Amino acid sequence: MIGRSRVVAMTGSGVPLDAAERMSGAELAALQLERLKGTLRRVYENVGFYRRAFDAAGVRPEDCRSLGDLGRFPFTAKADLRDHYPFGMFAVPEERVRRIHASSGTTGTPTVVGYTERDLDVWADVVARSLRAAGARPGHKVHVAYGYGLFTGGLGAHYGAERLGCTVIPASGGMTARQVRIIQDFRPEVIMVTPSYMLTLLDEFERQGIDPRSTSLRVGVFGAEPWTDGMRREIEERFALDAVDIYGLSEVMGPGVAQECVETKDGPHIWEDHFYPEVVDPLTGEVLPDGGHGELVLTSLTKEAMPVVRYRTRDLTRLLPGTARPAFRRMEKVTGRSDDMIILRGVNLFPAQIEEAVLEIPGVAPHFQLRLTREGRMDHLTVRAEARPEATSAQRAAAAGELVRRVKDGIGVSVGAEIVDPGTLERSVGKIKRIVDLRGKAAS
Repeated sequence: MIGRSRVVAMTGSGVPLDAAERMSGAELAALQLERLKGTLRRVYENVGFYRRAFDAAGVRPEDCRSLGDLGRFPFTAKADLRDHYPFGMFAVPEERVRRIHASSGTTGTPTVVGYTERDLDVWADVVARSLRAAGARPGHKVHVAYGYGLFTGGLGAHYGAERLGCTVIPASGGMTARQVRIIQDFRPEVIMVTPSYMLTLLDEFERQGIDPRSTSLRVGVFGAEPWTDGMRREIEERFALDAVDIYGLSEVMGPGVAQECVETKDGPHIWEDHFYPEVVDPLTGEVLPDGGHGELVLTSLTKEAMPVVRYRTRDLTRLLPGTARPAFRRMEKVTGRSDDMIILRGVNLFPAQIEEAVLEIPGVAPHFQLRLTREGRMDHLTVRAEARPEATSAQRAAAAGELVRRVKDGIGVSVGAEIVDPGTLERSVGKIKRIVDLRGKAAS
């Protein structure tokens, strides 16, 4: 039996915690303030954007004497990163940068991020910590189905799994039938993938006549897009595994900013020794007390190559007390993004709300897309969801009516609904495109 006086603290499931996870609240706050002051000095001295922004706001690094003083400093937005493409936000000389990642740039200029050698070490450490919290153990095989390349998901997961002592299967995305074969033959215990692509893998298992519950997979670590507890239940029941949420974004680090613990599954704990969180009102920018629902804002505390101060993630959540990792606050499961919010005839709605309705209707698969069109002067939303293969025509018609009713009753807005054939909607190996805006175009 392990006593409480043992140097290595243990969780309720017998998992050893590292030194940072065992800190008291006072110890953590002192470390955060020390690291925050260092970050503010570093960006002011080395990044022209921050020097100008701080001066315009009338603040200097030495004005931060407490964690609460951070609210006096200006925000950083994705547009700021794009405006300084490619390397204008770097805080170190380019020769110190050991790796560069970037967004796809499909909606404009890509956002570019850089990492020093120490940044890469920290990144591997926080992903290893995340995987341990998710239930992975040294010696496990980890099937990484996040995309590799400039996207941070694949390589971030890869090096973190190796740091933990796992065997990595670098499957990347795509070639779905081959991925099913690899999972069958290599027998990984852990898979890291977007939840939408996990559903695509699920379809392929069933197409090949393989029971997904018979696989070796025991833990699924899902991130890169919002997903609901309803989708968690769907995946867990049909795969017989534990599904947990990993959170991150390339502008701050990549995957591994926060992780849901397998023993509680109550929202990701933010690794606050490296990333300082705030939640603000998305309209006014006012900092909200813990428990208030708003937009997550993150400040990197240890990043060298490209620190960010008060980066607006656009992800909507709230901060809650820690549970499985009491030293760190949790973020509630992201319900959506402020820039994904649809305002339909005066009613605000998010794709996650539609997902909850879709998952509750028999005969409907968890693949859906929202199509916005304009009819005269009015916006119209149609939910297109795929039928399950066994659904009859009558069941599809009933499901469409039930979906319309649930959205009306639950959200308070009228929408159209189409239940389409299985495999009709475009699949994605990464983030699924939930919203198709055809307003101003001829609907097809």
